[in-house]
Amino acid sequence: MMSKVLFIVNDAPYGNERAYNALRLAGVMAAKENEQVRLFLMADAVGCAKAGQKVPEGYYNVQLMLGKVLRKGEVALCGTCMDARALKDDEVIEGARRSTLAQLADWTAEADKVLVF
Repeated sequence: MMSKVLFIVNDAPYGNERAYNALRLAGVMAAKENEQVRLFLMADAVGCAKAGQKVPEGYYNVQLMLGKVLRKGEVALCGTCMDARALKDDEVIEGARRSTLAQLADWTAEADKVLVF
């Protein structure tokens, strides 16, 4: 039986480790069989999906971590949050997409578990 897990991430990709820990857990869960993982990025977390990130050697790269989730899961970004941060659709990594609060409401209703970071 498929378990549906929704991750809601609010914090910026760098500066603290909340987004990092959410993406670590989401990546591990997405790799498991019988797990459907969805990730919704809100507020400053939309920066996690910015394409072309260059971080110092030895430092984690949330863009690469999102790629692990995207292999078997879905990643959506709050469109209003993107607009507030001047993040355009063509600036996000391939596979991640602009979304809405209505989509988040649907995903929340469909999820067996909702984890908020």
